[in-house]
Amino acid sequence: MTRKARYVAGGHLTNVPANMTYSSVVSRDTVRIGFLVAALNDLDILAGDIQNAFLSAPTEEKIFFYAGDEWGADKDRVVVVVRALYGLKSSALQFHNHLAATLGNKLGFKSCLADPDLWYKACIDSDGNEYYSYILVYVDDLLIIDKNPKRFMEQIQGDFTVKKESIGPPDRYLGADIRKVEDDVAKPFWTMSSNSYLDKAIKNLKAKLKESGLEYNKKLSDPNYSPKQPFTTASYQPELDTSEECTDDQVTLFQNLIRILRWAVELGRIDIGYEVSVLSRYLVSPRTGHLLQAIHVFKFLDIHKDNELAFRPNLPNLSFNYEEINEQTTYMKKAYPDAVEDLPPNAPVPRGKPLSMYVFVDSDHAGDKVTRRSQTGILLYLNSAPIIWYSKRQATVESSTFGSEFVALRVASELIISMRYKLRMMGVPIEGPTHVFCDNEAVYKNSSIAHSTLKKKHNSICFHRVRECVAAGIQVIHKVDSADNLSDILTKSLSAHIRKKLRSFIMYIRN
Repeated sequence: MTRKARYVAGGHLTNVPANMTYSSVVSRDTVRIGFLVAALNDLDILAGDIQNAFLSAPTEEKIFFYAGDEWGADKDRVVVVVRALYGLKSSALQFHNHLAATLGNKLGFKSCLADPDLWYKACIDSDGNEYYSYILVYVDDLLIIDKNPKRFMEQIQGDFTVKKESIGPPDRYLGADIRKVEDDVAKPFWTMSSNSYLDKAIKNLKAKLKESGLEYNKKLSDPNYSPKQPFTTASYQPELDTSEECTDDQVTLFQNLIRILRWAVELGRIDIGYEVSVLSRYLVSPRTGHLLQAIHVFKFLDIHKDNELAFRPNLPNLSFNYEEINEQTTYMKKAYPDAVEDLPPNAPVPRGKPLSMYVFVDSDHAGDKVTRRSQTGILLYLNSAPIIWYSKRQATVESSTFGSEFVALRVASELIISMRYKLRMMGVPIEGPTHVFCDNEAVYKNSSIAHSTLKKKHNSICFHRVRECVAAGIQVIHKVDSADNLSDILTKSLSAHIRKKLRSFIMYIRN
């Protein structure tokens, strides 16, 4: 809820370009993979922030102006703009292209086709081990992952001015707190948390409420009140809220709060993913009850701030019956003889240690009491590191739990295909098929037993899509008890003791 202003060129006065002008950025899941791969392959990470980034790039726009009084003796002369000034329409793209030229032509890196703002380069360490170095670009924020990342930073400094105070192992990145955990028990790994980001947001929210004289719930200002769930009660249904509609100022406040909460979820607060998802449906016309619940989520975060995401490279403590897995795939292959995994022909040769993928998937049934649509929850792990979490209302109304669970499993299958493609294009080896865990017995049997038949025709697309992925060796399906399904936290508002249990499995508790 902060604002920043600066003097910039009047780009709003120039003609609209025919092509795009924005600068793309590295995706958040790629950043998480980067921290994981660094720990997995014993690579160091160096961060850096380019100073006055846009001004380092030339501009292709034909812009000029007449010098004013502030130019002294040069008053009334024609001044031609040759740099990508802040405010010009194409400046972001010009800087992006300028940096890309340096990384590609000078440093010898290649842009990843699955994420153009991830750059990789084949390297060999002093022991003869092959690996890939990576540079992650988020506009002017850089993360360099290598055995000796300083060598690449020095080359970049030859073309750009990098803030000296920003160079070093990352401790803050995109609003997240970053730290490296090193102990004698496990291999060193990186963690990410939203603590500092939320501390500042909560401080601003308290000041805003005090300034506005808003008092929605006395419990929120009671230091002894310690909520155990994001909503005031686990049974709260925002679609049934009949409180008064918010005023214009309250609508703006609600929108700002949801914006902050959504970024907190991106930074690792998986435990509020469902609550933020359902509240986000009311951004246009929220009620005061929705605003109260959003503020209550902040109170929950203020109390429970000892959680981090841990990008552990070790494999989870799971055991599988590989004879049963091979049998499942073999028989499914007979039912779908043409099913094969599409392997990108232009993928780089894999280097480094392999990663295994594990996915938990779940759905409530008709959880929305008004539309009767279900909520899909997906939690994707690489080794022991959570990389993608997904909580979203389904686009169709399903008449049974079977239908809603199969829709969720189909969405998970497509996320798996996308992630396997990205890893291959990053040059990361993949160990075997993806292990998918669901808690619905009927869905498990229909998706893993080749001779099972579908009795609901309208679920046939999901049915065959999931089974083809099994036949192609992309994934294998496992049955897990509902109490142990980690994605359950992304499908509904849980009671305090269940939420605490799942949080302890998903998130890292800082000492």
